[in-house]
Amino acid sequence: MQVAQLFWRAGVASAALVLPLAASAQEQSGPDIVVTATPLLDVGEGALRYPAQTVSDEQLQHAHATDLTEYLKRFSGGVFVNETQGNPLQPDINYRGFTASPLLGTPQGLSVFMDGVRLNQPFGDIVSWDLIPKSAIRSVSLVPGSNPLFGRNALGGALSIRTKDGTSDPGYLLEIGTGSLARRTLEAQAGGAIRGGFDWFVSGDAFRERGWRAFSASRAYQGFGKLGWSNATTQAHLSASYADTDLNGNGLQEQRLLDADRRSVYTQPDTTRNRSVLVNLTAKHSLSSVLSLSGNAYWRRIKTRTYNGDVNDTALGENLYQPSTVERAALTAAGVTGFPLSGETQANTPFPRYRCIAEALLDTEPNEKCNGLINRSTTDQREWGASAEATLIAPLLGLHQTLTIGASYSDSQANFAQSAQFAYLTADRGVVGVTGPGAYADGSQQSENAFDARVDLHGGTTNLGLYGTESLMLAHTLRVDLSARYDRTRVGNRDRITPRAGTGSLTGNHRFAAFNPAVAIAWMPSTRLGFDAAIAQSSRAPSAIELGCSDPASPCRLPNALAGDPPLDQVRATTFEAGVHGSIQGGVRRSVTWRIGAFRTDSRKDILFVANDASGFGYFRNFGRTRRQGLDLDATATLGTVRLSGHYTWLDATYRSSERVGGSGNSSNNGAAAGFDGTIAIAKSDRIPLIPRSIAKAALGWDPIRRVTLDLDMIAVSGVIARGNENGAHAPDGVYYLGAGRTRPYGVFNLGAEWRVTKVATLTVQLNNLFDKAYATAAQLAATAFDGSGRFVARPFAAPVIDGERPLVSSTFYAPGAPRSVSLSMRLRL
Repeated sequence: MQVAQLFWRAGVASAALVLPLAASAQEQSGPDIVVTATPLLDVGEGALRYPAQTVSDEQLQHAHATDLTEYLKRFSGGVFVNETQGNPLQPDINYRGFTASPLLGTPQGLSVFMDGVRLNQPFGDIVSWDLIPKSAIRSVSLVPGSNPLFGRNALGGALSIRTKDGTSDPGYLLEIGTGSLARRTLEAQAGGAIRGGFDWFVSGDAFRERGWRAFSASRAYQGFGKLGWSNATTQAHLSASYADTDLNGNGLQEQRLLDADRRSVYTQPDTTRNRSVLVNLTAKHSLSSVLSLSGNAYWRRIKTRTYNGDVNDTALGENLYQPSTVERAALTAAGVTGFPLSGETQANTPFPRYRCIAEALLDTEPNEKCNGLINRSTTDQREWGASAEATLIAPLLGLHQTLTIGASYSDSQANFAQSAQFAYLTADRGVVGVTGPGAYADGSQQSENAFDARVDLHGGTTNLGLYGTESLMLAHTLRVDLSARYDRTRVGNRDRITPRAGTGSLTGNHRFAAFNPAVAIAWMPSTRLGFDAAIAQSSRAPSAIELGCSDPASPCRLPNALAGDPPLDQVRATTFEAGVHGSIQGGVRRSVTWRIGAFRTDSRKDILFVANDASGFGYFRNFGRTRRQGLDLDATATLGTVRLSGHYTWLDATYRSSERVGGSGNSSNNGAAAGFDGTIAIAKSDRIPLIPRSIAKAALGWDPIRRVTLDLDMIAVSGVIARGNENGAHAPDGVYYLGAGRTRPYGVFNLGAEWRVTKVATLTVQLNNLFDKAYATAAQLAATAFDGSGRFVARPFAAPVIDGERPLVSSTFYAPGAPRSVSLSMRLRL
């Protein structure tokens, strides 16, 4: 350990596999060892080598993918999805066990950039995939490892997107599509060059569908434009993008209800409305043949509104039936009719509502008598930033070297407001909000279990980053890349409800600083064989939402509320990896490329949501270590008219420290009896939930005749541990605990075809989930509010009664994958 620390302090630390770390692309005499890049610098399509993965716009188009995330899911090695939200445009993208998610409160471990702009949003570091215009993408690079040059959140890797311009993509394109579930798509683009060194590009995307699950209709519109100018020494581009999306994703479903109807939803609606504007100015200027400057400046605004109908878990175990005399009087005074005078019970009333309505009018116990909640939130984020870097290409002590030094700065302001309105559930799993003095969860109700779900928070975040990278050719076939980055982040929260800092207040100011180094070595003894090794460190500061829910004395419910604001430490991740890659050339259109690699990422002071024993709520806190390690096997081959590719990742993701977390849905919890709330103990080597051990992908392409292409691809993923089963000890008893607490392995096949009718027109067909496989990508243990027939049941057991509480039924909830679907499109290119 002391040797490792000494080695570390000496400045060694890795970037990412083949090193998409550092500076600019260079033509080398002899073997092309490796090409590296910062988030700001565009190295061009196909420049990055293994272990980075590069996707071109032609590959995206040829895959007939709905958006970028679908392509990553089907073809990128090491990538898997958790479809927790249940919408095709809102997946959690996971790479080597680190996540980029649109869901607030999810620990974010991947950074996403577009033309040098970090797309992780200021409030929560989330990534809204629906805001990225697919038609504007020219190339995408997936950079593995804890690469410090990509700054905050690049714990497990980074995704760098480059957009099109009039020079790279001249001409016109129009693609119209239709498909199952009333899906309609439109994609259009146009670009070209004009006199005076100017070029222009515009594009637009439209998506609309009914959705394969009930109440899941969605739409998304995106537009992009870019104007550029260049001469012999200077390039400048001004781009703007706009997105307007309205998405319904109804989340996980309880296993019995899912078995009865895979289209069903647990509750509805679950709507997210996004509007986004991004303006970005980029420039590059060559001062001489050896020195160049580049930079960008941007401004963006994102407005998000959510409207979610949910079960009110605090009503489970309570008596929601037969209004009392006082409640009936309140209903009569309010003009409510139809309520029962006597005899209403759980047995004859599958969806009770009258006690809920009455308790809201009386402002007494709607938190216990209303089985539904309407959660609303609004987020308004503004951010501006700039970055600049200088690149010097000149000999150093007789050795060829490339030195890049850069700086970045960003300033963001976010306003977040949230409320919860009491409601009652309906037979179609909808919610109807109640009115009256006690209609909203503001903590004012005359109930010992009253809770306050209100949030009115202003958050400001600034970040200053300084970085440098040195690429040095030590020999004709040996290259070393050294890089480092210093980040200083300030997060300031102001609670408009409880402005004075202290217990129960979100107000607080936090500062974080980190210096993260990296080193990588690439040796290519021949043009057909290469070796790479790297060690790197990266970090992420806690987000405003994590800082806003980190006080053990004031626990909160996520994602519905924030409370308390003591400090959290930032997460640090160290990645070690090494690999060997090669290629075989067998003549014209006959080649094989391959790579075998191993990696290990150790995270320290990881952030975990921890249960609170007294209240059943919880809070974020730092805890020990986690580890994600594994092996990657990648190969591609071209054999005449046949194309083959395969990727396999073995991934071992485990906790390396012990901890106690909430486990009310876990049969092994320490509750007073079966069916009661309790916690579970995480032990060293327990698996991290929702991360599979094995991910395999394969693709076959064939051109039987010159104008026709057929493609078959496959995804195979092993099962994952459910959230709530972190200790892996859940054992269902069929009475209090249902479901295995994990998903089953699955394999999905997709078939596509293209017919290039003329040079202008192309017809495509895509059949996803060819064999209509029923599968799940995520799972969670939780108490269920419904029985197997879909009736609401507040008290599934009459006894035992312990401290006034009754046992509940907990089940395994699953995120189901989409069934078989077909889509057709016609593409015109001029």
